Amino acid sequence: MFYSKIALSLLVYFIIWFLICLYKKKYSLVDIAWGSGFVVVAWVSYLIAQASSMQSTLILILVTLWGGRLFWHLARRNWHKPEDYRYVNMRKRWGTSFVYLKAFLNVFVLQGILLFIIALPIMHVFAHIDSEMRWWQYIGCVVWIIGFFFEVVGDYQLEQFKKDPANKGKLLTTGLWRLTRHPNYFGEATCWIGIFLIAVTGISNSWLIVSPLIITLLLLFVSGVPLLEKKYRKREDFKAYAAKTSKFFPVIGKKGL
Repeated sequence: MFYSKIALSLLVYFIIWFLICLYKKKYSLVDIAWGSGFVVVAWVSYLIAQASSMQSTLILILVTLWGGRLFWHLARRNWHKPEDYRYVNMRKRWGTSFVYLKAFLNVFVLQGILLFIIALPIMHVFAHIDSEMRWWQYIGCVVWIIGFFFEVVGDYQLEQFKKDPANKGKLLTTGLWRLTRHPNYFGEATCWIGIFLIAVTGISNSWLIVSPLIITLLLLFVSGVPLLEKKYRKREDFKAYAAKTSKFFPVIGKKGL
């Protein structure tokens, strides 16, 4: 019952975003809903549980910070921009029949299912209140802070770089972008490793590792890194950058993954 209520709240949440996207004639706005969707899960879980612990309160705060920041960042960047090319290509593949149904199922329902799975550690801590804080949960807090730093600072450095007209057409290769070609994506994955470590209380619920595993795989092989790598791979400056800079994990002085 606990999980079904959250699933229902997510369904309502994505129906609202579906209607917003229809009104704006831009399905790519669903990207804005990603971060705040986790905030919805966290607060609905808190309200349903009607109880809390240090563990669950930490996750509520950290998820709200992470999701709220991501929502604001993407809303400022994407609200007035044209439809993202990925969604333009989707529209072409769908054809002209049942387009609204295809959009709802392929974009909004799919994203809602992925969000629900990745948010399992959030729901778990409220469904199974545990007052004891273990050593690895404190480590999880540190891991989350590191991830949040990489994501926030990486996004900030890129935003400031793009604001300078002198950088038009250039690649950002300094700051955190000198350590990894995708510091913001690395940071996002790391934040969810931290959430997992805070949520897990023992070997019996170690299955919650599915959360950081899925989001890391998505970022590395589906929706994040591959799209940007494909976009720039033919550029000579990117080839030189990629030859000396790690794709994902930050490395100083030696290229890694």
